[in-house]
Amino acid sequence: MDFPLPIWATALGLINHFFFRNYEPSSANLPSILLAVQPVSLLVLIGEPFSFPRLLSSYFMFLGSLSLSIVAYRLSPLHPLAQYPGPVIAKVTKFWGVWKTFQGYKYLYHKELHDIYGPFVRIGPNELSVIDVVTVGQILGHGGLEKGRYYETGRHSSTPPTVVSLTGEAHTAKRRVWNRAMTSVRDYEPLIGKRASQLVSCLRNGGIVDLVHWFDLFTFDVMGDLAFGGTFEMLRDGRDVDGLGKRIQTFMKQSSRAADVSGQIPWIINTLHFLPRVGRTIQEFNDFGQGLAIQRMKNGAVGTKDLWYHLADEAGLEKRKPTLEDAAADGIIAIVAASDTTAFALSSVVWFLLSTPEYYRRVQQELDEVIADGDDPLDTKKYQELHFLSACINEALRLHPPVPSNGTRQIPFTQCGRSISGRFIPPGTSVSTPAYSLHRDPEYFSLPDQFFPQRWLPGSNFEKHDAAAFMPFSIGPANCVGQKFAKCELLMVLSILFKSFELRFADGFDSEAWPLTLKDHFLVTRGPLCVNLVPRHHSTLG
Repeated sequence: MDFPLPIWATALGLINHFFFRNYEPSSANLPSILLAVQPVSLLVLIGEPFSFPRLLSSYFMFLGSLSLSIVAYRLSPLHPLAQYPGPVIAKVTKFWGVWKTFQGYKYLYHKELHDIYGPFVRIGPNELSVIDVVTVGQILGHGGLEKGRYYETGRHSSTPPTVVSLTGEAHTAKRRVWNRAMTSVRDYEPLIGKRASQLVSCLRNGGIVDLVHWFDLFTFDVMGDLAFGGTFEMLRDGRDVDGLGKRIQTFMKQSSRAADVSGQIPWIINTLHFLPRVGRTIQEFNDFGQGLAIQRMKNGAVGTKDLWYHLADEAGLEKRKPTLEDAAADGIIAIVAASDTTAFALSSVVWFLLSTPEYYRRVQQELDEVIADGDDPLDTKKYQELHFLSACINEALRLHPPVPSNGTRQIPFTQCGRSISGRFIPPGTSVSTPAYSLHRDPEYFSLPDQFFPQRWLPGSNFEKHDAAAFMPFSIGPANCVGQKFAKCELLMVLSILFKSFELRFADGFDSEAWPLTLKDHFLVTRGPLCVNLVPRHHSTLG
């Protein structure tokens, strides 16, 4: 029986939807070619005379039926996630999520969705966002879900896998090395203290400074010391003279955006890697990391067993010694992850305290009582008495988590689905657990959007304060291995900074608008934080 072209083209579109729904592609390359050639091939197969109007009709009916079939299925009760609420546009397409991601305000968008729809929200055709604290624990905890494609899709095949992207036994082995490296933060305290003192010395003259800029230089120098034996001297120069930090930040932004976008549409990443600029940036950065590694091996550590000592297994404790490329990739991950997140946390604590002068004065008073004039503000043994400053750090991390959206976890296609907290999640579903939304959920924190450090003090009378809903460093076996190191950095820098200077926002600086400059590309970019520094009469500057 001869059918007209529109019927054949429509049927072909439906067949394609059925095939790709059951066999989701890992790359856009081959599917793009197939979608492009099928309408042309159809004209040949059914013997239609070739003409431009017929070709246009074939494409229109083919792509139209394919698109309508996809939309109808994703909105129908037959879809496995039909029971979960969410905006129609998110159920239909991930390109909406890509747009929000590219803008950098995905974390705010997800917060709005949870405010509207509750703790379980469908944020994509096959993706959920969950902020139910029990469910989050089951997703991220031991025996939870596997890391989603988000973590792997941002990595080019030329880059060795790191602790961030690995799963299963490979992750366990790599994590064992990292745990060994971070077992005793005290080994690294002299290194942090040296750079914290240098930071304050660079600011000795006071005046108006951009603390975001100086915190960035500080954290780059610290992680350069720790990971590659003192590669950077940005604090000394007051700027990024050699462009090392700029190169790192550029790569951070590009790779984070690529990972975030590809996390929304995983099949696009291999196509992006064909772009000359993307491939060149990745290769240049791989070469840059290996150059740092070779320099560290040549020059040795900065006075102690540094992070590289463990990452490169210089002690010979592992069955398989990592290659130069493996150790270099891990070292770069350390710089990228630890420098950006710590610099952001430092900036946030300062912003919150200067925005609430009564808390800032209370921090100063506590520091003056615990660390007397003439005492060393970098003496970490006194930090256990800094209860209110620690509470301020926790509260800043709650309101401004260093990784606001977190990566995704996923139910493998090879499984039959999982029942979590009494809810069935079908195979292939990606699950997000955004810290920003969880931390600001009124179900777990009273007055969740307001800065109240006292909620972290013993005996606080807040009606709701669920510490289980606080996860600025994530939770479970894949949590942040460097969280103790980060907290040590925060306490050391803030202690010596507040002991050395009186701080206030610079005249003319729009402090209320600063949070609007925070953009989430997995890591958080931020605008300048302009502060006026006045040395205190009992300054520790020397």
